[in-house]
This record gives sequence, C-alpha cells and structure tokens, in this order.
Amino acid sequence: MLSQIKDIASNLAPRLIEIRRHLHSHPELSGQEYQTAAYVAGVLSSCGLHVQELVGKTGVVAELPGANTDLRLLAIRADMDALPIQERTGLEYASHQPGIMHACGHDVHTTVGLGTAMVLSQLGEPLPGTIRFLFQPAEETAQGAGWMIRDGVMEGVNAVLGVHVFPSIAAGSVGIRYGALTAAADDLELVITGESGHGARPHEAIDAIWIASQVITTLQQAISRTQNPLRPVVLTIGQIQGGRAPNVIADQVRLLGTVRSLHPETSAALPSWIESIVAHVCQTYGAKYAMNYRRGVPSVQNDPALTQITESAAEEAWGSDRVQILLEPSLGAEDFSLYLEHAPGTMFRLGVAAPDRPSYPLHHPQFYVDESAIVTGVVTMAYSAYKYWLSR
Repeated sequence: MLSQIKDIASNLAPRLIEIRRHLHSHPELSGQEYQTAAYVAGVLSSCGLHVQELVGKTGVVAELPGANTDLRLLAIRADMDALPIQERTGLEYASHQPGIMHACGHDVHTTVGLGTAMVLSQLGEPLPGTIRFLFQPAEETAQGAGWMIRDGVMEGVNAVLGVHVFPSIAAGSVGIRYGALTAAADDLELVITGESGHGARPHEAIDAIWIASQVITTLQQAISRTQNPLRPVVLTIGQIQGGRAPNVIADQVRLLGTVRSLHPETSAALPSWIESIVAHVCQTYGAKYAMNYRRGVPSVQNDPALTQITESAAEEAWGSDRVQILLEPSLGAEDFSLYLEHAPGTMFRLGVAAPDRPSYPLHHPQFYVDESAIVTGVVTMAYSAYKYWLSR
C-alpha cells in the first residue's frame, strides 16, 4: 500500500504544485475564503467525493466512503485562510491580492489535504473505513474550528489528523511531537482608572500610566518567582492606550495582551492569579481596575497512540533519519485543539525549509516553502490514514 500511495503522489506532484501556486496567488482573509472554498470543492468533486459547501460559514467538507461504513470515522483537517501581510518574496506566483499573503503555509495545508483525498480516491481498493475531509476557514482568528464544529463536522468522528508547516525543518522531513504541541492562547484586557491632575503635581492625582507600568512589571516579575518554570507561562502586553497631553496625568489606561500556557491546570488558574496581582497593585496606589479575560483556544495535546501511528507511517515512508522527534512545544496557538475536545487527534510538522534559500519564520512577508515538501506531506498523511485502521 505504501508503494502505491507514493507512486500516485509522485505522479500527482506537478498537479499539486499547480494547486498550491493557485492558492498562494489568490489568498483570502479569515471568513472570506469564498473563492478558495469553491476551488477546493471543485477539486474534491473531480475526485468523486461527496462535497458540502458553506459549512462553518466558508468551510468545505467531503467524505471518501470506506469498504465498511460501520468502522470508525477518521477526519483530516486543513485550514484555508491567509494573513493581512504584504508579500515580499518576488515569486512569479506571489499573491495577487495587495496586503494579503499565505505567510503561514495554509496554502500548503490545503494542498496536502486535497492531495491526500486525490491519492486515497485513486487506490485500487477502498480504505477499510470512511474519511471525512475538513477544509476550515478562519484559523488565524481562532474562529473557524468552532464554526465547523457547531455545524456538526465532528459528529461520529473517532479521530482527527492535522498538519502544519515548520520552517525550521528541512523539506522532505517530518516533525513528530508527543504531548503538548501548541499553547493555550487567551486574551487579556485591563483598564486601570486613577484620577487626572496636573503633570507638575503628581501627588494630587492618581497616575494611571505609572500604575499600569507597575502592573506590567509586577506581572512579569511574578511569573518568574511564582509560576512553575517547568510549566511555562508567557504574558505579553502588546498594546497600551492612555493619556491626552504630555502635561496631564492620565486618569485611565487600557492594556491589551495575550496569555500563553501549555498545561491545562496552569491555564485554568491564570485568570485569578493575574487578577490578584492587578488588584493588589491598584489597591496599593489607590486606583481602580476592570479586567476582561477571554478564553481562547486550548493547547493542542497530541494523542500518544495516533502520534505513534503518524511517526511509524513517516518512518516507513521516508526513513528514520527524516523523522524528527520534537522535544519542545510551540507557544503559538492552533484552533485544531478544539477538534480534540470531541475526538483524539494528532498534528505533525511538515518541514518546508529549502537548502538554497534563507529560512524565514511563519508570518514573515518573505516566508518561502520548498514545494517538494508537498508530496512528503501527502504521503505521510495518506499512509497515516491507512495505518489508522490497521491499528484498530
């Protein structure tokens, strides 16, 4: 079966590169993936799959029936949206949309998803069970998975597989991570309220800017002294709004930030921990505060058994020297984690670094993908899907 999958994928390679370049040239922002979805639906329909459009707003769902529809149902997820970034790669197939770019590899993810459907639909015999392909919008805003789930895409699903490009791994190689892959990502809003006054007489006012600076400093210091260093927490205040004039003491400051953590227990305790520090600082200096802590997506926790299947599939396909066991998680976020609240799953990293070009990070305007990685991703995903039923 592996040799058959590799042969089909190799024959499809020119078509897969054509698909990826079309997607790269025509990026669409989160929730606006109408043309992308129509293109994806067309490719899937040409493979003979049953396709549903407008699922999860602009998502696409397709099913490849197995020989026994009573067997467990496997889902494969790919995301389709791009970022509000002006591309600076200079490629002939660079984005045609000013200020929009596939700088996170979702064009590759979509191509891998389509390629997997194309390969598996061309096998000489059907797979033992059914595969449901989920082409999801709005991952970058962490909304799309929730939209898809509310529209019922996880009903009956027993396991889910995903992929994400990784520019620090060479093209042709795969990264495997057991346990936590990404972080929980929450949004923090703080409003510090003091009393305005003349800049020359600070003792007559309650300086909201200075108090806000004490809140930021105390939070950062407290992380290093009160949080378990083996369970990392990152709190970044990325936006500060406050003040009206250089000689007027501000009476209100608004802080906006992100809070990242890997362990569910730590994540659950963070809101009360943050508020206790903010309350103490504000009380000390006579200010008031309001806090809005919004839960984002949880951490992606890769299922051990499914991760082992993917590792085994990649090793059989490419050799152990091209499979890296990732020792560290990422503190980036992925709404793939929302699917894992409904079924176990795993996401592997797909190396895309080219040997002859500089490697730029995700979300960079010069982010570049070595397109030979596409076949690596398709074969790894397709063979992992096949091996899923062998393990049951």
